[in-house]
Amino acid sequence: MATPGLAALLAFGGFPAPTVIALGLLTAFAGYTAVYALNDVVDYRVDQEKVRQGLLQESGSDLDAVYLRHPIAQGYLSLGHAIVWTVGWALTALIGAYLLNPVCALIFLLGGLLEAVYCLLLRVTYLRVIVSGVVKTLGAVAAVYAVDPDPSPGFLAILFLWIFFWEIGGQNIPNDWTDLQEDLQLEAKTVPVRFGPEGSVLLIVTSLVLSAVLSIVLFWVTPTRLGLFYLAGSLVAGSLLLLLPAYKLHKGATPQEAIALFNRASYYPLAMLVVVMISW
Repeated sequence: MATPGLAALLAFGGFPAPTVIALGLLTAFAGYTAVYALNDVVDYRVDQEKVRQGLLQESGSDLDAVYLRHPIAQGYLSLGHAIVWTVGWALTALIGAYLLNPVCALIFLLGGLLEAVYCLLLRVTYLRVIVSGVVKTLGAVAAVYAVDPDPSPGFLAILFLWIFFWEIGGQNIPNDWTDLQEDLQLEAKTVPVRFGPEGSVLLIVTSLVLSAVLSIVLFWVTPTRLGLFYLAGSLVAGSLLLLLPAYKLHKGATPQEAIALFNRASYYPLAMLVVVMISW
């Protein structure tokens, strides 16, 4: 939720009208809820296979699986109810996005399509990680168009890459690392399966270094006039929430360190949102 808010504030240079904020929050919540639900709907047969083979692990300390993993596959929610839930939130997000800017509605539809493609590529190619990066970034891109119908292409490109590499290095690969054993048994195609711990660490560290550097580049390309606190705050946030846990993963190379990185990196957009607001 913090990611589109952060993108909107960087693009607009301040807080938009209260009606835009309220509609934007509802739309972002509905959009993310619909996309995450779509993931479980499309993947429910694979998830059922995990349950049958006893591969479904406990969530432990993984923020991505708090409370309950894969409720459809485990029989806590019927497929029909799940589809109704998904469609309901998707329609809410689509209407809200259209009211903000018709371009936002198109971006949301593209995001939903790509999320389905991402799920269907599970046993096809590890390059699905790129699709995941694009999907996570589209929420921020839509937020920019919600407050600025004609954004700077340079700003949009840097923003896209910043969030893209954060998703790749701080979310997708570490999360897949925690599922490495079950993915091996399911013959899934993921980065950890393809490249192993050593190759995964290299991609994670490279992606997070790029993300941290791009957060500094944003200081000069964003339409928002940011103070010097932004530079210091972005360095601290990037170091503590991305680079330090990535270094610990490099040293330990264990699923526990991968979960720790995922959890810590999940707070990065929120931390950067606070940095931007204080910088004003």
